[in-house]
Amino acid sequence: MSEVSGVRIHIQGVVQGVGFRPFVFSLAETSSLTGWVRNTSAGVEIEVDGTPNALDMFVASLRTDAPPLARIDSMEVETCDPGLHQDFTILPSKAFADASQPISPDVSLCADCRRELYNPSDRRFRYPFINCTNCGPRFTIIQDIPYDRPNTTMAPFEMCAECAAEYHDPRDRRFHAQPVACPDCGPQIWLEDNGVQRAVREDALQAARKLLREGKILAVKGLGGFHLACDATNDEAVAELRRRKLRVNKPFAVMVYNVDAAGDHCELGETERDLLLSRERPVVIADRKSGSTISDAVAPGQNTIGLMLPYTPLHELLLEQADGFPEALVMTSGNLSEEPIATDNEEARTRLAVLADAFLMNDRDIHTRCDDSVVRAFDGGAYLLRRSRGYAPFPLNLAWESPSILATGPELKNTFCLTKGPYAFLSQHIGDMENYETLQSFEDGIIHFERLFRVTPEAIAYDLHPNYLATRYATERAERDDLPAIGIQHHHAHIAACMAEHNLPADEHVIGVAFDGTGYGEDGAIWGGEVLVAAYGQFERFAHLDYMRMPGGDAAVVKPWRLALAWLHQAGLPWSDDLPPVKAASKEEQRVVARQLETGLNSPQTSSMGRLFDAVSALIGLRQEVNYEAQAAIELESHADRDETGSFQFGTRDGLLDPAPVIRSIVSDLSDGVSVPVIAARFHNGVAQAVLEVCTSAREKHGLDRVVLSGGVWQNMFLMRRTVDLLRGDNFEILIHRKVPANDGGLALGQAAIAAHKILSSSIGE
Repeated sequence: MSEVSGVRIHIQGVVQGVGFRPFVFSLAETSSLTGWVRNTSAGVEIEVDGTPNALDMFVASLRTDAPPLARIDSMEVETCDPGLHQDFTILPSKAFADASQPISPDVSLCADCRRELYNPSDRRFRYPFINCTNCGPRFTIIQDIPYDRPNTTMAPFEMCAECAAEYHDPRDRRFHAQPVACPDCGPQIWLEDNGVQRAVREDALQAARKLLREGKILAVKGLGGFHLACDATNDEAVAELRRRKLRVNKPFAVMVYNVDAAGDHCELGETERDLLLSRERPVVIADRKSGSTISDAVAPGQNTIGLMLPYTPLHELLLEQADGFPEALVMTSGNLSEEPIATDNEEARTRLAVLADAFLMNDRDIHTRCDDSVVRAFDGGAYLLRRSRGYAPFPLNLAWESPSILATGPELKNTFCLTKGPYAFLSQHIGDMENYETLQSFEDGIIHFERLFRVTPEAIAYDLHPNYLATRYATERAERDDLPAIGIQHHHAHIAACMAEHNLPADEHVIGVAFDGTGYGEDGAIWGGEVLVAAYGQFERFAHLDYMRMPGGDAAVVKPWRLALAWLHQAGLPWSDDLPPVKAASKEEQRVVARQLETGLNSPQTSSMGRLFDAVSALIGLRQEVNYEAQAAIELESHADRDETGSFQFGTRDGLLDPAPVIRSIVSDLSDGVSVPVIAARFHNGVAQAVLEVCTSAREKHGLDRVVLSGGVWQNMFLMRRTVDLLRGDNFEILIHRKVPANDGGLALGQAAIAAHKILSSSIGE
């Protein structure tokens, strides 16, 4: 008889709610092993008996053959005496005090469930909540760990006998799929208007589709909140949605039935197709085709469209191509402009009543609001602009064991971050912290994450800007809970975020190019055009864009003609009546701005690259007034001639990048009748060339070859492409964001990384 041995295995990672236990069960049975497996609040535990050879193969297969949604971060294996088990079983879950483990994000409908959804002989035929272990809601329904049904918003739905049999059968695809349900026992949909239910189930779906065909606006309850939907090919419907939502020009996301339909409207490379079809199902921004029938009002002034595919069974059914139904629907967040997305039925009835003609409701509660994620394709991979549904709260692995830190993030595009041991848990997109509702969402999210991941912060990290709501929360809570409060410079945090996601070690130094719109500088000015020599623990401001005045302060952000006039003034150029920003301002407004520039009254200084893009957009006549963040810069990029190779030359002196020569060149080109697309391209090329020159200077002085690009300006794909190509051509190693956004949505990760190193280095020095 062969010798029998025993092993105990503890696994950490995303190993709950992803079919890991049935995988272990099947693997053990196939290998003729006995023992048990169970979920705990710290991960998965396994005890197994068998021959040494069979155990070795079993352990190896745990890693190599794990389910597609699983991610093993650590696996501890120790030998033990055989337990003399009779068979292999799945034990009930066990909770441990203060223990935690990662949670899977919500996952799009899998191919198996999709086939069943359209199979007339299947008992879940056309059921809008079909799911299995490999797909469906997770993060948005979980209330606590372990991830078991009583700890989710599915707890009120008692499973019928058939669903219960699947749920308890380790050989079934729906074993311990917590949202498992069917038409007899699970959530249902209904259509209502003015608080009156008009139809239920399939009738509700068809009534909703009829309204959309007629050009109506529908509020649809989804995974992480409500969407507002309308026919994306109907100019009048899109215009009406803009009017009601108070969203003048900011682009809408569009959902199309399948990837072929996406290809009818946008230029799709292999990476764009892969992203559209990925289990995360993000909004993918791609170049618009000239023949697209999607309304121009979906993305005014832009040459791109944000497309996504259906990611829930309800979306699949809603966009089903039958009866002349449009292949593209606007699918935008269910809120008034800048408010958090609505999640609760009663909340939606109150907040969205003036926006929607009818509501497609359901009775599965959403515990955590979660907007759609937004990505672009760059160099064969995803480049995140918003990290939310499908990605959050998937943790980032750190290159060090971190203290427990809460980083409260920025004012705009807020996310927060909690660290614990090897993990950084970056929240879903919270939004711009401009109102009480968003602040409440932020505070509720922190409470939920701290409970979910069993984190009790030892310190709080925050942005240096004293007026940010997130900063005020951090300092007030630090005082209340008697915690260290660590202020982090905004652009240092940008660079550290990219360093952390690439697992750079503690002593690594990089050249960090942090370009954005606004960040509080150490000298009290508004920074945003920064070249840093940085490590986690410290940074040196190696170079920056020359300061200029912002006449009127925040008014200059909304009316970039003010910025253009300021740069003309600084470049020593007259405000000629034929220049677009001069035409945009009345004589009285010009007098006021001139006075502000002379005296500095209400005209803070800024080194912001984002503000320079705004000024150039106004100077060449593209955008004199904006109604959403970065609109002027986005339209400047969209007009740039991709074939133009010429560039404007920045001045350099004493660590400064001086745009005055660029402004003079632009005015000269305008006078010579050079086209706007050529001027826009020359400006972009000039910025890329300036980055190369200053990085070359930093390399010569500090011996560094690694360049990190971070900050919201690097969402500009034209600039990114030109800059990366130039730097690589001069043998620089480039690090860009892949796992968190380059914009302020990734800032909290950098804050946490810097704070961790400050704490750890302080502890080492004691």
